[in-house]
Amino acid sequence: MVGFFSLVTGWPGPSGYGSASTAEQVSEGVDASKLTVIVTGGASGLGAETVRVLALRGAHVIIAARNMESANVAKKLILESVPTARIDAMKLDLSSLNSVRTFADKFIATSLPLNILINNAGVMFCPYQLSADGIEMQFATNHLGHFYLTNLLLEKMKNTANETGIEGRIVNLSSIAHLHTYGEGILFDGINDQTRYNDKKAYGQSKLANILHSNELSRRLQKEGAHVTVNSVHPGLIMTNLMRHSFHFMKVVQLFTYICWKNVAQGAATTCFVALHPSLKGVTGKYFLDCNEMQPSNLAGDQRIAKKLWEFSEKLIKSAQS
Repeated sequence: MVGFFSLVTGWPGPSGYGSASTAEQVSEGVDASKLTVIVTGGASGLGAETVRVLALRGAHVIIAARNMESANVAKKLILESVPTARIDAMKLDLSSLNSVRTFADKFIATSLPLNILINNAGVMFCPYQLSADGIEMQFATNHLGHFYLTNLLLEKMKNTANETGIEGRIVNLSSIAHLHTYGEGILFDGINDQTRYNDKKAYGQSKLANILHSNELSRRLQKEGAHVTVNSVHPGLIMTNLMRHSFHFMKVVQLFTYICWKNVAQGAATTCFVALHPSLKGVTGKYFLDCNEMQPSNLAGDQRIAKKLWEFSEKLIKSAQS
């Protein structure tokens, strides 16, 4: 009830920020000039606003996007409002493991450091379809592509943290939709089963996977003493291109829940807060909503499922590449 009150009133939580806070507000005073950041899906919507604000704070930002034309347009628009912005664009199609590998190889070849990885891109409520690797599209794009990308860039992040003394941060965009998934959470025995496919539950499944991935990776990094944190966030309800497969349905939902919706500047706030704010130094394996730590579902906190998902994801990648 307190969470709902804070959401609709914008009343700040323990962090000093709330649902009405914007990305610029939560990053005010932060000097990100020594940071290099990758933002997947940074060409539009929340991703583009995240890129803009990170660049505004001085970070060197790489837009990782499937549509390079859109990425370059986003870069141009940001440069018009932030002339000092340091932005590059690189092609990345998260639904293709080959594209993920190519992107990671090309980025590593640049010899740039990597301080922050923001796994922002995603698809939502799309009709049943398989990725180029034969994996259900929402799971492939929202979880598996990011899982693989993170693993490929992890050594670069750990090395950067060791060499610079600056904590590395990984931010996975999840959603409150992780509460609405299949009964067992993840359909390990039927990830591609079209007869059991439900577009809403498949989206929830992929968003649950984002939190489970964050938590398991956090545990592994803590165990080895790595100077990299991993957290997941729910940005809030925002009408962006992500909803293109369910536009009319979501407009009806918005009509009856309008007091719960945010604009893009507010929607990017939690991501920027978790990526940049000094108060979160050392904070890892947590879930954030409205710039404050929240408790996700019981399934999201299940270490057994998180470990099983990690092993399942590794097997899927190996199988797709064999």
